[in-house]
Amino acid sequence: MKSIRSRHPEWIKVRLSGTHPTKKILREHGVSTVCEEARCPNRGECFSGSTATFMILGDRCTRNCSFCSVNSAAPYPVDHDEPKRVADAARALGLRFVVVTSVTRDDLPDGGAAHFAATVRELKKSGEAIKIEVLTPDFKGNLESLKAVLDSCPDVFNHNLETVPRLYEDVRQKADYLTSLNVIKSAKIIRPGILTKSGIMLGLGEKKEEIISVMDDLRNADCDFLTIGQYLRPQRENTPVVEYITPELFGEYRDIALVKGFKAVASSPLTRSSMHAGEMFMSRKGGY
Repeated sequence: MKSIRSRHPEWIKVRLSGTHPTKKILREHGVSTVCEEARCPNRGECFSGSTATFMILGDRCTRNCSFCSVNSAAPYPVDHDEPKRVADAARALGLRFVVVTSVTRDDLPDGGAAHFAATVRELKKSGEAIKIEVLTPDFKGNLESLKAVLDSCPDVFNHNLETVPRLYEDVRQKADYLTSLNVIKSAKIIRPGILTKSGIMLGLGEKKEEIISVMDDLRNADCDFLTIGQYLRPQRENTPVVEYITPELFGEYRDIALVKGFKAVASSPLTRSSMHAGEMFMSRKGGY
């Protein structure tokens, strides 16, 4: 895989995070966000708008995907008070749409599914007005774990494919494309009517026909929402960028995906899986 060594192109302008009241509230409640742990380029914008994606189950991942900056190490024990702290923080931030994700916890028998469910249930105590999206790991394909999460009744189920099948060996070394695809497909079978979502990164060396094939796979799995964004190398140790995709090509992929039947598609260089998730949920049809 060849890489490029250059500054970001002019169409990728990252807003610095700075200091915002959001950070203070998160620290006060002792909760983590994937915005910070994964060095998301949009954290400045999201924090300024008092939004965040909560990351539960600690900040240590049992896998070591080469694109991700989250720490890979032996995880800490499950913090059973965390679901309530997340709900309290969401209320303090005044959130009406909450995204909950986690590190991968292959060390736990259920992959952390019960903890996801507990967090959703705590959030729902805030009232029916709050909407919740869960962005889960693959639970090693365990459908009982998946069912445990879905039984807590989140509004959107999200699991990212991340890249095309050919690149899994380089990018998601401990994951399996078909397992991830089956998780998305099974969510609709277990809980008919739930909205499902997935996302992929571009710029890792994938080809156009491979991207379109992933779209077809997701539509065959009855996936509703799709996010497509530019991979940006978070740290020197991570996989290098192979190519910067132009905004025009992102727009072309958005149009192709909408024609294929996705209810909503977010496709741009700085699109990330949970960015503007509430807007996507409300739109149901259209491009970003």
